[in-house]
Amino acid sequence: MRVGVDVGGTNTDAVLMAGRRVVSKEKTATTPDVTTGVVRALEGVLAGGEGQPLQKGIQAVMLGTTHFMNALLEGRGLARTAVLRLCGPSTRLLPPFCDWPDELRAALGGHLRLLPGGHEFDGREISSFDDDAVRDALRDALANGVETVALSGVFSPVNPAHESRAAELIRQEWPDIPVTLSSEIGRIGLLERENAAALNAALSRIAARTVEAIRGALADMGLAVPVFFSQNDGTLMDAEYAARYPVLAMSSGPTNSMRGAAFLAGIENAVVVDVGGTSTDVGILVQGFPRAASTAVKLAEVRTNFRMPDLISIALGGGSIVRRDPLAIGPSSVGARITDEAIVFGGATLTATDLAVAAGRALIGEPARARALDPDLVERGLAEVRRRVEEAVDRVKLSAEPLPLVLVGGGSLLLGDRLAGASEVVRPEHAEVANAIGAAIAQVGGEVEKVYSLERVGRLEALAAAKQEAVARATEAGAQPGRVEVVEVEEVPLTYLPGNATRIRVKAVGELGQD
Repeated sequence: MRVGVDVGGTNTDAVLMAGRRVVSKEKTATTPDVTTGVVRALEGVLAGGEGQPLQKGIQAVMLGTTHFMNALLEGRGLARTAVLRLCGPSTRLLPPFCDWPDELRAALGGHLRLLPGGHEFDGREISSFDDDAVRDALRDALANGVETVALSGVFSPVNPAHESRAAELIRQEWPDIPVTLSSEIGRIGLLERENAAALNAALSRIAARTVEAIRGALADMGLAVPVFFSQNDGTLMDAEYAARYPVLAMSSGPTNSMRGAAFLAGIENAVVVDVGGTSTDVGILVQGFPRAASTAVKLAEVRTNFRMPDLISIALGGGSIVRRDPLAIGPSSVGARITDEAIVFGGATLTATDLAVAAGRALIGEPARARALDPDLVERGLAEVRRRVEEAVDRVKLSAEPLPLVLVGGGSLLLGDRLAGASEVVRPEHAEVANAIGAAIAQVGGEVEKVYSLERVGRLEALAAAKQEAVARATEAGAQPGRVEVVEVEEVPLTYLPGNATRIRVKAVGELGQD
């Protein structure tokens, strides 16, 4: 059996699954410290029918969390980070942090150094690596209170030798300093990849504390089992990997919902609309996985290019506050306080959930409290909800052709059974905890993207090398050796570069090592 947990902005959901069957499920309010809410959800889902706990037989706990994203958005608890770029004489007109918001840059300390090193697109050195320059740069950084380091080399995904050498030097002399290599996170594109590495480094201490707290809480509950975290692409990584690469879990919540939607509906290609308490996420399923973003994605207004789902998020959910004149729904939300503040729960704040209850779409709280609402207000409010969701669906689709639409999330009661752009609207059983189910059923994944010069290495050899590295990354993240398979291969000729250059991206997934 597996336990899946997903921590959202409003609710923390948990499910216990035996194979493909949902044994039990629980939804609780998310707590500020995350861990308390996780423990409450786990206690609820593990309580047996006669009060007997169900810990026995559980193989693993899978967790998706917004904790890392929230820390970034709030600038809370981020480690002071130094970015050391290995670039030789190149790229100096665009230094690290050059496109960051001032507040976030200040939270990280803004410490940077441009150093000898880096490579051309075909792996040739731009300039020689300088051991002493790296040591001097780090001594200066430590003197300025830096706690973590991000290493970024020009074209390091092609040849990571200089990043690896710098990391080795740092770990030899300062073993307690967390080090992030951009070649292990981002794709081709220096600034975006460097930004991703810097964000990861800034989150490293929060990640370590979170992993330790979750493990401690599970141990206190008698769950001495492996812990896995959901990644942005719908796959898993083990706890140690998550502590090293927290940025890979930044968008795990919406991704879990999409994977859960595919599983529950039995549909691999569809639009998924996940309506939560605070926001709604709309994305496309391709072969059961979220469609990956093909362009740079902004996180807290910082451009990054590591693997992220192609989603549209709107500030609309069950807890969205409704203003009457003029009519407006959101972006403010009562969030986890909905059971205290919404009208149907005896509160005084009009929310989108109150409109749904007044329209007879749900029996929540005390429905009689919503009957006094103006029918015209209810109708116009729900029409506005539908309009905004239909607009998001239209934006995420690549053609006007109607597609099946899977509706999940606790706030899905806001919507009816017909939506423009959908050939059918599917509301699967257990849709309210699709996010936790997506975490529970996930496989372990690994991805690699590199540029190869086909004049220096043959096409088949390049493909084989990329596939081998993707499989190795999946195994490192916790997949069982020998049970990993390549599920996606993408080749893009780079006609603007000499040497018959081609970018190859490979994704591999495998079963958990314990299965």
